[in-house]
Amino acid sequence: MSSFTPGSLVSARGRDWVVLPDSAPDMLVLRPLGGADDDIAALFRGLEEVTSAEFAPPSPADLGNQHAAGLLRSALRIGFRSGAGPFRSLAGIAVQPRAYQLVPLMMALRQRVVRILISDDVGIGKTVEAGLIAAELLAQGSAKKLAVLCSPALAEQWQEELRVKFGIDAELVLASTVAKLERGLDLGQSLFDRHPHVVVSTDFIKSTRHRDDFVRHCPDLVIVDEAHTCVATDEKTSTQNQLRYELLQRVAADTERHLLLVTATPHSGKESAFRNLLGLVKPELTKADFDTEAGRVLLAQHFVHRKRADIRQFLTTDDGLADNSLAEETSFPSDRFFKDETYRLSPAYRALLDDALAYAGERVSAAGDRGKREARIAWWSAIALLRSLVSSPRAAAQTLRTRSAAAQAATAEEADRFGAPLTSDSADSDALEGIDAVPGAEIDGAGARLAELADRAERLEGPAEDLKLAALIKHLKALLADGHHPIVFCRYIQTADYVAEHLDGKLGKKTVVKSVTGTLSPQQRLQRIDELADLAGSDPAARRVLIATDCLSEGVNLQHYFDAVVHYDLAWNPTRHDQREGRVDRYGQKRDTVKVITLYGSDNGIDGKVLEVLIRKHRQIFKDLGISVSVPDAASTGVTDAIVEWLLMRSQNREQEALFSFEEIEGRTEALEADWNSAAERERTSRSRFAQRSVHPQEVALEVASIRDALGGTGEIRDFVRHALRDLEGLLKEGADESFTADLSGTPAGLRDALAPVLGGDAVELGRPVPFRNTAAVARGEVALVRTDPVVGALASYVLNAALDQQADGRRPARRCGVIRTKAIETRTTLLLARYRFHLTLPSRMGMRQLVAEDVRLLAFQGSPANATWLPTEQAQALLEVTADDNTDLDFGVRTMSRVLDGLPATTAHLEEYGRQLAAELLASHRRVRSASGEIVRGLTVTVQQNADILGAYVYLPVGAA
Repeated sequence: MSSFTPGSLVSARGRDWVVLPDSAPDMLVLRPLGGADDDIAALFRGLEEVTSAEFAPPSPADLGNQHAAGLLRSALRIGFRSGAGPFRSLAGIAVQPRAYQLVPLMMALRQRVVRILISDDVGIGKTVEAGLIAAELLAQGSAKKLAVLCSPALAEQWQEELRVKFGIDAELVLASTVAKLERGLDLGQSLFDRHPHVVVSTDFIKSTRHRDDFVRHCPDLVIVDEAHTCVATDEKTSTQNQLRYELLQRVAADTERHLLLVTATPHSGKESAFRNLLGLVKPELTKADFDTEAGRVLLAQHFVHRKRADIRQFLTTDDGLADNSLAEETSFPSDRFFKDETYRLSPAYRALLDDALAYAGERVSAAGDRGKREARIAWWSAIALLRSLVSSPRAAAQTLRTRSAAAQAATAEEADRFGAPLTSDSADSDALEGIDAVPGAEIDGAGARLAELADRAERLEGPAEDLKLAALIKHLKALLADGHHPIVFCRYIQTADYVAEHLDGKLGKKTVVKSVTGTLSPQQRLQRIDELADLAGSDPAARRVLIATDCLSEGVNLQHYFDAVVHYDLAWNPTRHDQREGRVDRYGQKRDTVKVITLYGSDNGIDGKVLEVLIRKHRQIFKDLGISVSVPDAASTGVTDAIVEWLLMRSQNREQEALFSFEEIEGRTEALEADWNSAAERERTSRSRFAQRSVHPQEVALEVASIRDALGGTGEIRDFVRHALRDLEGLLKEGADESFTADLSGTPAGLRDALAPVLGGDAVELGRPVPFRNTAAVARGEVALVRTDPVVGALASYVLNAALDQQADGRRPARRCGVIRTKAIETRTTLLLARYRFHLTLPSRMGMRQLVAEDVRLLAFQGSPANATWLPTEQAQALLEVTADDNTDLDFGVRTMSRVLDGLPATTAHLEEYGRQLAAELLASHRRVRSASGEIVRGLTVTVQQNADILGAYVYLPVGAA
């Protein structure tokens, strides 16, 4: 039984395969030629016939037109899933990373055990950055299993991101799924052993009942989302945060475990929390002095922290590059357009608010004489009543009929703990679940009076008496008329449902309105949004309006469906406004400007002050620094408390109104501004202090150039898709920004069959135009003009297979030969499309890994093969842009092509030497990316397999040559 060496070609099961290093004499491990690692198969030689194979040379009769070479080359590059470059995963993932997103990946490859805190700004793509690292570690064999710890609200989104973008199938481990998962286990088996990749609810797994099993069987790669919710600072830390912190301490204690912490808010102003977070990554960072060079160097190895302003323009001459050829502009919206719109209360609503405030003031004054506990209960009841009244009449009625949570407290301190969420509007994602539940205001002995107020509130529903709702309808109509799809954020579930109910039918027949609140599970919320997108997306003239509570203000990416935000209810923490707006103001938003409308009551006594003191100040800091700075919690609470106290005092004694306003509200506002300015200054300083220094732009530029050279840039992909679809009789209609739509109903049946699973049969069979977008960020049903989009990949596979199979039925846009007459050259020039296979030895902490990788290159020579003058790579690539200036006789073309193909063996020596040069360049690239000594690079080798495959040969003749 003959043996087959790794890298050699064999034929089995009716197709050609590459032999991989894991093969044994009696069992071959094979990958289809040009296929991905997911297509690997094991074949027992005693059971199946295996023969040596040679790649068939081009046929002289297989002549194509002038762009056949470019189509074939692009189809090959798009189809590659096992490239030879230093990033093993990039060819096989369905996302094209931005250049700045390679920085965390390069940081990771320079560590034997990866420990990184990724804290880039909201909307930059931290999930993609973490996913890139995970995919690379798994592809290189440095990690075998993956666990993502996140909130249950984000679990399904993480699962979808891993599956769709990175090809990682992860099981959901949630309170709602664990019982089913455990039923499928063998006796004594842990579900974390059964399922190699999991997305786990942090709150579920942190309990003492489950965490021991997780820690005992924890995967060797862990990603922690919203990591700032998992740190403890002192005895005041919540029990939930303490349990999360204890869990992560145990996970991080294994020094051989890869750990990625992800958060947009690593430093909330508490140095101890920031240090504890860093300590999970590397214990030495808890005590490091970041004002010293040594401290900053250590931090830069494990911490990446960039704002939009840092990466909006990346890889330019400002970054030390010689030119801007690799410059990359990230399409964030350029600005947020803020418009504050006011409304006034109707007389009936004004009377209800005055009576309710009078009642609340009386209760607060009376409770002060009965003890501290009673005073705090009355205080929180008053705030609940005030907030619900300015939200909506339905929320007010519900609050008036619901018992106050603080009334259950045994002490004043406990009452404060129950009531605190009423004013904090915490920016902590941990507080999102349940944040939109309406509060209670009822306390002992007030039932009859509150019931009367509730009845009056119910009678105010509708735009006739609720002028806030009337104002919303007016502003939504204006947004819709301008072509916007807005999200309206409300504070309470009852308000959101009330608004959605009263908007139905009032915004035009082609406007679809849906509401999403905390009454829905995280999965149901995403489903509701998809339903809204589908309903509105079926008609280009349709508009969608989403009414939501703050359960959607974090984690869910909505930039593909919505482009404007309306704050129906003011949050008392401006960071919450920022998070709401961040759902649509992020990478992938097609509009240059996101419109933000803030509704506020000019005469309800509180909205104006909150807007002036908190929200506008927050906007100004954002405008000055280009970054968001969280409001200091204690100082902002002091301001809102002062406003509420002033309102209650005013209801009791109008004579004290002006005095209290100046002495208390203004005084506490000054204290807040001082604290806030201090926080802004610290943030300004930290941008320099925590700047990324371990990976320089020049290093990223080298790798970006290498990736584009091996895999193709967006321009090549865009041109390939256009030319291939036109050649296959697709009907294209050009749009803006080099995007287009395509009717695929006239394309070959084989192509439609290939596209149906990834595009949907309706679009292919019924001729619905399919949008092709010039961006990697597309909505569902659209195609991104990037090499990793499934539709682009399926098209490339079809074009390549048709080119290699001369017996294939149907149209064949790419051909393996061509004779082109052109004025662009003066001497006969031959262009070769060659595929090389490389043997890689990659060291990792798991030991040495042997791999076989592929690459495709263009080579060109002038003259005959026996006396070839070889051209630089740039000139070879330029031939792809050459067009035919004269016709070529078919018989002449076949004779010319035959002579060239017969003489190609004379080029073997040059092709082999070129392959060795490529191997040396690839080795240098692998070493450069790791940029380290010791075991990370020790034993790293790249060698080329001899006998490159000649996939295509194209002869360019001067016009008039015989």
